[in-house]
Amino acid sequence: MITLKGHKLYLRALEPEDLEFLFDVENTESFWEISNTQAPFSRHILEQYLLNSYKDIYEAKQLRLVISDYDDKPLGLIDLFDFDPKNKRAGIGILIHEAESRSKGFGREALGLLVKYCFHQLDLHQLYCHISEDNKSSLKLFKSEGFEVVGLMKDWNFYNGTYKNVYFLQHINS
Repeated sequence: MITLKGHKLYLRALEPEDLEFLFDVENTESFWEISNTQAPFSRHILEQYLLNSYKDIYEAKQLRLVISDYDDKPLGLIDLFDFDPKNKRAGIGILIHEAESRSKGFGREALGLLVKYCFHQLDLHQLYCHISEDNKSSLKLFKSEGFEVVGLMKDWNFYNGTYKNVYFLQHINS
């Protein structure tokens, strides 16, 4: 059995009590570039999202988990998206909310836990992600967990009046 518990943190399902945390994360404009968000989310919309977050990954085709420390403080979010059980793959994304919680190993531990879960529990063959060329810390993080750069998509994202190149990374379970 694969556990979603690590040394410093654990991954857990979203709870109704996470509304304010989710509201803050989704409405922090500096995160909009990585999430491709273009407008703020209302509390009402996020409440509806939380009400539907119980759906199984096979039904919803996505899974969002809270990265939480053992004092039950939410540190960030980690997502599986575009879940494709036929081809045994999914996209993955991660966000550590507070700047002071970054570069402390939380992202690496959370990513490692979810990768193991995907390969052993969900029986996926591959995971992938898209990372902006200038996001050096995320590139380093994903490479440290076995992801490899397999392509560069030129002028892929338009943000703040500028086109940005995006790396496509894959991790194939061998």
